[in-house]
Amino acid sequence: MEGETSHIVYSVNVIEFVTVANEYCATLETMDDLNRKDFVHKMQKIFPLLYLKASLLPEVEEMLEDEPEKFVAEEDYNYLHRKLQVKLAEHDGYLEVFDPLIQYSEGPVEGSLAENMADIYQDLKDFILSYRIGTVEVMNDALLECRNNFVEYWGQRLVNGLRALHNLTFGDVDLSEDAKKKEAEKKDDEEQIDSPDWILKQQFKNFRGE
Repeated sequence: MEGETSHIVYSVNVIEFVTVANEYCATLETMDDLNRKDFVHKMQKIFPLLYLKASLLPEVEEMLEDEPEKFVAEEDYNYLHRKLQVKLAEHDGYLEVFDPLIQYSEGPVEGSLAENMADIYQDLKDFILSYRIGTVEVMNDALLECRNNFVEYWGQRLVNGLRALHNLTFGDVDLSEDAKKKEAEKKDDEEQIDSPDWILKQQFKNFRGE
């Protein structure tokens, strides 16, 4: 047992990353509790912290033959993505300045905060749920995959999205939400009970353990 608890998956840098990753996922899962301004401001603080903690993750060697289990289904991802699009509304899109597609594009390439956030969530939630299993081999390989995905994919999305979040937080941007629009959305939700989206919402709540 002592050998297991001294494994690198229990190191300070990994535990601190797990803590921030948990906070990131929890913030997205409870975004309805925050107005748009508070949500943007909170994400503006989490993004750089998440990047820092992910950049400090140790390199590990694969221990299992099978890939880590995936917990976030496509339906969960799509539902979360739509919620983020609604939450961010017209503030979702931003111009990319660093994207491999730019060299092939004749015009500007637009990024999406909602897509960035959902993509990062998917990797982090899969990692967290694997880590919670508590088996060193599973935790190790989940850490390996999460770190590789950070290096190759979502780390860049983090820094790209942070630029947009910085502008929304400190720029001359009105993040207020129209009360009538919120009331209309609430009425829409009530009318959509038993629709495919409403059923998906209940499934997502079950996935979060509500």
